Amino acid sequence: MNKNYIIRRETKDDYREVENLTREAFWNVYRPGCTEHFVVHVFRDRPEFVPELDLVMELDGKIIGHIMYVRSVINADDGRVIPIMTFGPISIAPEYKRMGYGTALLRYSMEKAKELGAGAIAISGNIDFYGKSGFVVASTKGIHYYAEPRSEVVPYFLVRELVPGYLDGVSGVFREPDGYFVNDADVDEFDAQFPPKPKLKLPGQLV
Repeated sequence: MNKNYIIRRETKDDYREVENLTREAFWNVYRPGCTEHFVVHVFRDRPEFVPELDLVMELDGKIIGHIMYVRSVINADDGRVIPIMTFGPISIAPEYKRMGYGTALLRYSMEKAKELGAGAIAISGNIDFYGKSGFVVASTKGIHYYAEPRSEVVPYFLVRELVPGYLDGVSGVFREPDGYFVNDADVDEFDAQFPPKPKLKLPGQLV
């Protein structure tokens, strides 16, 4: 990994470059085509969006990575609403994947999230990757994903405390902010602004 990268806040001039990067990073990964670039586009105008944690990674003047954070909550069983954060998508240009850039961007951003007062982060992701940065399966902390039975171990729903003990004594349910739930027709309309790419059904996709 070339360590001469910089990490900085996204600017309006970066918007289309970041959306295209996100599209390239996720195209045909989890479904034919992708929705992640539209999610990025939508969240910039939502109240949950955290502009201070809308970050790009730049190498030799080229944006090779991006991550964004949004504010979210755990609805605790005792009636409390526990503020946390959620991030994603986190995007690395395909030619720079598996070189350490994603981990570097993730860990830098989590430090910044802690500085902004975030006590914990909840995400959907691969424990094999995120476990190396301190994430654990959320049910081990008493936090459950809204779309799955509590009796099920949900290996893709993960949490990480940024403040040790922040989730002690907390049990409850998490649901992503509404900006993550996008309409396929809206995605297709937005995607038409980009160069055409074939949508392929591939092994291992979730949809």
